[in-house]
Amino acid sequence: MHRRYTLAVVAIVALVLTLTGAHFWYTPSTSSAARTIEQRGSFSDAERGTIEIFDRVSPSVVQVAARSASNPLSEEEGPSSSGTGFIWDNEGHVVTNDHVVQNAKAVALRFASGEVAEAEVIGLAPNYDLAVLRISNARQPPPPFALGSSADLRVGQSAFAIGNPFGLDQSMTSGIISALKRRLPTSSGREIANVIQTDAAINPGNSGGPLLDSAGRLIGVTTAILSPSGSNAGIGFAVPVDIVNRVVPELIRNGRVPTPGIGIVAASEAVTTRLGIEGVIVVRTAAAGPAERAGIRGVDLASGALGDVITDANNKPVRRLSDLTDEIEQIGAGRPVKLTVKRGSQSRDLNVDIVDIGRSQ
Repeated sequence: MHRRYTLAVVAIVALVLTLTGAHFWYTPSTSSAARTIEQRGSFSDAERGTIEIFDRVSPSVVQVAARSASNPLSEEEGPSSSGTGFIWDNEGHVVTNDHVVQNAKAVALRFASGEVAEAEVIGLAPNYDLAVLRISNARQPPPPFALGSSADLRVGQSAFAIGNPFGLDQSMTSGIISALKRRLPTSSGREIANVIQTDAAINPGNSGGPLLDSAGRLIGVTTAILSPSGSNAGIGFAVPVDIVNRVVPELIRNGRVPTPGIGIVAASEAVTTRLGIEGVIVVRTAAAGPAERAGIRGVDLASGALGDVITDANNKPVRRLSDLTDEIEQIGAGRPVKLTVKRGSQSRDLNVDIVDIGRSQ
């Protein structure tokens, strides 16, 4: 009885499905018509702002390809490097990183339009990892974009980088300013002060490109990444625009930038920390240099006795060497700096002349 009831139910269900045309199997569509496009709404305010920045700024960003000088004893060309640059002014000057074009035999630029132009290196500043090129071919360069200031930047504000990572031109990434007042060593052995840290993706090939704020103003020049793998790890660095705006005009005028100094060799921060000293330990002074003339004394190498420790510069505390070099660079060569120097338990103030120590290198 139960079995007959079950068979009857199954038969009824099958009949209903047959009459309604329902199927449990897939029937392929034979339609050849394209699907209707779903129209999107308006861009958000944030999207419109980012798009506007790229459209306005990207024509003034260029790809930089440099070939190093070949070995005169070899017929092979030297190695090549590539990076990014951007139009600085209406006279055809382009700013990029020093390490992109250092020792370059030939430099070529590719514009957003696809046009390629030759360029010559007219100034290098290894201490700031900056270089200035000049477009050799007669052409009307794209307009320079607006300069901002790095003095009023805030951690957390938006940042945008445009460059040529891995040779992929006209790439834009976004993020925030992650930190300020970083210190970045350069190939010259000095440090760049007040460097901007950002998490906007920066990779090899971005070097020398612009870092922009949300108004599309230049706030820095991307220069390096911190990454065990060599690719973006969310920590990129940019030379602040206030330094760029001071160094680039000097490079255009003279091809070089003075290296302000007072003629001392300082102990490393590790040594200073190990000794529990706050300030800059003078290891030795340059012969007949400004520091020696002012009476500053280095370490007595015979006895190992500590010499002078610089604790203030123009009444500003000096806790590490970068505090001293920052103040010296702000003053510039040709002017004196007032230093507070501690020897033993005694402190005294000295006026020390700042000179261009790069002239003797």
